[in-house]
Amino acid sequence: MENKVLNYTALAVGIIGAINWGLIGFFNFNLVSWLFGAGSWFSRVIYGLVGLCGLYLLTFFGRVRD
Repeated sequence: MENKVLNYTALAVGIIGAINWGLIGFFNFNLVSWLFGAGSWFSRVIYGLVGLCGLYLLTFFGRVRD
């Protein structure tokens, strides 16, 4: 049985992280640092959560066949 809440949360956080990276790449604007301060502990938590969600989303590749 799948946990849909975890799947949707990880997907949403992954998309937000991807948008932030797009903003950094195209406009040199870091939304997370702008909102929460550069190098703050909360920014580091956000980056950590995005990384963990990205690792979790890798498991989706194994479920594509299903």
